[in-house]
Amino acid sequence: MANMPLTVESQRVQTREGAKRPVGARFLSSKTIIGYAILAVMTLYCLTPIYWLAIAATKGNTDLFSSFGLWFAHINLGQNLVDTFTHDGGAYPRWLLNSFIYAGVGGLASTLISVMGGYALAKFKFLGRNLIFGLVLGAVLVPQTTLALPLYMVISKLNLANTYWAVLLPSLLSPVGVFLAQVFATDAAPDDLLDAARVDGAGELRIFTRIAMPLLVPGMVTIFLFQFVAIWNSFFLPLIVLTDPSLFPVNLGLATWNFDPASHELLYNLIVTGSFIAVLPLIAMFLVLQRYWRAGLAFGSVTG
Repeated sequence: MANMPLTVESQRVQTREGAKRPVGARFLSSKTIIGYAILAVMTLYCLTPIYWLAIAATKGNTDLFSSFGLWFAHINLGQNLVDTFTHDGGAYPRWLLNSFIYAGVGGLASTLISVMGGYALAKFKFLGRNLIFGLVLGAVLVPQTTLALPLYMVISKLNLANTYWAVLLPSLLSPVGVFLAQVFATDAAPDDLLDAARVDGAGELRIFTRIAMPLLVPGMVTIFLFQFVAIWNSFFLPLIVLTDPSLFPVNLGLATWNFDPASHELLYNLIVTGSFIAVLPLIAMFLVLQRYWRAGLAFGSVTG
């Protein structure tokens, strides 16, 4: 009972403090509600195609055109999967493997090259550094489709057309990756820390591999994700430099099913199912690596 007055008095203080709070602190403001509404609409806009693809992958050819696109009809997912992986002599698994080779190997190599280039531009002073960085920024603005034909001419002269190297070599250099690495390395690897390692007698290669690279991991993951998605979705370059169907990536292979004039089969359900399967690795990769990816974007936005 002795504590009763204190309890009542504390409640009165809390009531007075709550009354003094502005209305916007107790309730969502109109600007906040509008912001959430815009985010909800944008989220719905981005996720609707993936939702439609997941629903369409469960339908046969007839249901694709006769049923409501955003809801299930006759579930035919199992048969679609079997037909997708066995059609055309089992070409789809080969195309999927090719995409993993192109995007995985190309993404890793491109990330390493971008980080080395960005680190050099950020931490070393040498003649022509500003010019090189300006050229990198200019290359970011060049559409990749405009470089496809010149790349084909070079690859053809090197007798590398219709090989894995025809897709891998152009993917090794990413101007966007070099730019992001330069921005991230500027503050992620402090100059004082690098100078201390030099005083202790460490060489530049050892400093880069043992000190700088662990600090650049979030930026490296961000660059890798961007480059992986870019190579995975690349269509025009493989279309030009490849003629052997066994070397096609998955998107180009599915396009041949859609535009093959010799085929009289309706393969829309297989194309939709194959497209849905091809999207899953990208979604899984973003979910697994999102912690590093978000940290890399946040740090780059602060240091930039």
